[in-house]
Amino acid sequence: MHHPHYLFNVFLTQDTLATDRGIRVLAVVDAFTRENLSLEVATSISSHRVTRLLEEVIEQRGKPGAIRCDNGPELTSRHFLSWCEERKIQRIHIQPGRPMQNGHVESCNGRLRDECSNANWFRNLADARAKIAAWRDEYNGERFHSSRGYRTPNEFAAVLKSSVMTG
Repeated sequence: MHHPHYLFNVFLTQDTLATDRGIRVLAVVDAFTRENLSLEVATSISSHRVTRLLEEVIEQRGKPGAIRCDNGPELTSRHFLSWCEERKIQRIHIQPGRPMQNGHVESCNGRLRDECSNANWFRNLADARAKIAAWRDEYNGERFHSSRGYRTPNEFAAVLKSSVMTG
């Protein structure tokens, strides 16, 4: 299933484990429902890993018409660009130094940082994955968004799916 007006926001952030080892977090957010569709946590994330993760999300949600992302090397690589081209998915890159062009992603990213990363001490990679997954569940299932009729992302997506199915 292809949704030409459907948009994924994809972004990568960095954090540090208690051991001072760096980790990367790849997030995929539905621009309309605000659902956090995926949070991948690893010590490094290649462009191949990005496209594998996007394939999994597309399998569950359908293909977006576009992906909005920053200009990180994983999202500007030849591999990523050709993957998007082959699937006829438009790439919308935000301008460097202009994070507000992707405002609600920056909001989600800020909440992840403030409520999860800064509030927790990640002992190791498994601990980081567990705490970040718990935060994602809370964000999707308990966080109300005023722009979505004070529904959680999960509630808004369910209402939307129901209205589409009933016509």
